[in-house]
Amino acid sequence: MFPIIGYIVVVGGILGGYLGSGGHIGILIQPFEMIIIFGGALGAFIVSNSPKVLKATAGGLGNVFKSSKYNKEFYLETLTLLSKIFVKMRQNGLLSIEGDIESPEQSELFKSAPKVLADHHAVEFITDYLRLMSSGSLDVHQIDNLMDIDIDTHHEEGYLPVSALSKLADGMPAFGIVAAVMGVVHTMESLDKPQEVLGALIAAALVGTFLGILISYGFIAPLAGNLEQKLGESTKYYQSIKAALIATMNGYAPPTAVEFARKVMFSTERPHFAELEEHIKANK
Repeated sequence: MFPIIGYIVVVGGILGGYLGSGGHIGILIQPFEMIIIFGGALGAFIVSNSPKVLKATAGGLGNVFKSSKYNKEFYLETLTLLSKIFVKMRQNGLLSIEGDIESPEQSELFKSAPKVLADHHAVEFITDYLRLMSSGSLDVHQIDNLMDIDIDTHHEEGYLPVSALSKLADGMPAFGIVAAVMGVVHTMESLDKPQEVLGALIAAALVGTFLGILISYGFIAPLAGNLEQKLGESTKYYQSIKAALIATMNGYAPPTAVEFARKVMFSTERPHFAELEEHIKANK
C-alpha cells in the first residue's frame, strides 16, 4: 500500500510542478521512446542475471506491495512456540521433540503457531538446528558458527534481487540518453521541416532523458531499497531465533532463552517483557 502511495506522490509532484509552470502533458507521451528505454533495459536485465535471480526478483517485487509479516504478532507467536519447545525439552528430554522436528505440520506445538508453520524457511531453520542439538554430535560453538554461516547465506541470497534492481536503476538514465540520442538523430534528419516541428522533435528527444532518470530514481531504486529493508527484517528474525537456541544449548531456562531472542529484535517490533509473558501464559 505504501509503495503505491509513494508512486502517486512522485508522479503527482513532478506532473504538478510541470503543469503548473505551463507545460503540456501531451509532449511527455512518447511511446516509441518508452519502447527504446524499457526494451533495452529489459534485454540488458535478462542478459545480466541468471534465471534464479530473475525468478527471485519477480517474487520479491510481489512482496514489495505487501505489508511486512515480521510484526509484533509474528514475533510473539514465534517466541511462544520456542518457549513451548524449550519447556518440553527440559521436562521430557531432547528426544521428546523428535516427532515435532520430523513432522512439524503434524505437531501440536507447531500447529499452535500457524503463522510460523506457514513460513517454510522459518520452520526449516528451527527444526534443522533442533535436530542438530538433539543429535549431540556438535557442541554449542560449532552450531553457533554454523548458524552464522546459514544466516549469512540467507542474507546473500536475499540480496541478489536487491543488487539486480540497483544495477537496473543505475542503467536506466543511460537508456534514457539512448532514447534521447535517437530522437536527436531523427531531428537532424528533419531539418527541412518547419521550426515548430523541429521544436516538437527536440522536446520529444529530451523526454527520453527525463523518463530514464525518473524511472530510475523515482520507481526502480525505491523498489530495491524496499526489498533491502525487508531482507534486513528477515535476517533479524533468524538472528533472534538463533539467540534463543544458543541460550538453550548453554543451559538457560526457557524464559531466559526466549528473553535472549526478544532482546535481539528491532525495537519497533519487540514486544514488552510483560506482554510476552502474558502471551506465553495465555497460550500454554
